[in-house]
Amino acid sequence: MFGISWAEFSIIMFVAVLVIPARLWPDVARFLAQVVKFVRGVVWKITDASEKIKEQIDLEQPIDELIKTTTDDILAEISVKKPKTQKAAKVKQKSGGKKK
Repeated sequence: MFGISWAEFSIIMFVAVLVIPARLWPDVARFLAQVVKFVRGVVWKITDASEKIKEQIDLEQPIDELIKTTTDDILAEISVKKPKTQKAAKVKQKSGGKKK
């Protein structure tokens, strides 16, 4: 498991129990569940992409297009666009969309 033995893992858990107060454990569990969900999603996407690559190799289609589309799909799922603030939009309108 990630190069950590069970003895090391149990020591880490013991220290976590001592350091993290009991009232925060639900938040810690929720955070760990989100991390596990995210990692599983990424693993599934990579697995799906590798299966697509294998299929494309069998069909002898250009691999560059496949790599680009699967990479774009994975990056689109991972990246999140930040919403523009109203202040930034006003500054952009005043300057005519040109950066100084």
